[in-house]
Amino acid sequence: MSKAILGKKLGMTQVFDLDGKVTPVTVIEAGPCVVVQKKTIDKDGYEAVVVAFGQAKEKSKNKPEMGVFKKAKVDAKKYLREIKVDNYNELEVGSEIKCNVFSEGELVDVTGTTKGHGFSGTIKRWNARRLKMSHGTGPVHRSVGGLSANSTPSRVFKNHKMPGQFGGDRVTKQNLKVVKIDEERNLIMVKGSVPGHKDGLLSICSAKKVLR
Repeated sequence: MSKAILGKKLGMTQVFDLDGKVTPVTVIEAGPCVVVQKKTIDKDGYEAVVVAFGQAKEKSKNKPEMGVFKKAKVDAKKYLREIKVDNYNELEVGSEIKCNVFSEGELVDVTGTTKGHGFSGTIKRWNARRLKMSHGTGPVHRSVGGLSANSTPSRVFKNHKMPGQFGGDRVTKQNLKVVKIDEERNLIMVKGSVPGHKDGLLSICSAKKVLR
């Protein structure tokens, strides 16, 4: 069954089971997400629901977004996203999607935007080695090094690991186990780390490629 919800990354901690085994987890504030619009096959060509998540001030939203909120009779929210779910027919405008859509032990895929590091060198970006600190090497020791041969091919091959923009990519981590759910505080704890910075937006959905 396909399920999805929006969340906010709060940070990492650890959870102990009954045997005393420790599990590193990421704490995510998942929902509640309010359904503000439904996409239909007749009008849009596909079925999906538009959900809103996070509190925001009206002055921070533009007129089209406020039109969606006012039509759905909900307060202004920070994020608007489309999600596809199997229980499309059960959801109506104004209904909420909470963290209890998932259960402990379930596998999920978590999508987020990685931390941006700006323009970075090869050591930081690609984990390259530093050049020798002696025997005439220098004065730069963190440079790229050799890029290609001079005579053949007389050019730098495509996809060569070079300095450049590092981070800010949309990344999905698959098959993360839901370790614990706190319905009172709308928290989902998944095993391991997830992409993004603290307070970053995350999309949590049912695992697409379950490993057997």
